[in-house]
Amino acid sequence: MKNMEDKMMRNTSDFEDLLNNKYGEKGTTERDAYEADSLAFRLGVMLKEARQEANITQYELAEKTGTKKSYISRIERGKSDIQISTYRKLIETGLGKNLNITIG
Repeated sequence: MKNMEDKMMRNTSDFEDLLNNKYGEKGTTERDAYEADSLAFRLGVMLKEARQEANITQYELAEKTGTKKSYISRIERGKSDIQISTYRKLIETGLGKNLNITIG
């Protein structure tokens, strides 16, 4: 297995190549699953950083937004598929920040 990964790395010129080699081209089932998991993880990290910057606990954020601490924890660990409307509520209502989404 290690030799196969080493060979893949030698044939990789950028991050997109690495993703293609490991998970397949965009639009494949395996790549789509990776992309969804990656997005959930990144959103969780951003929420956690913003919450810590606001100096509030998961419990306090949950109280402010009508959710549960366990749900906040799952989001922050990238273990929950979250809707944009819910994420917006956490950021704007719970943390008093603005949520800006850019499509590039």
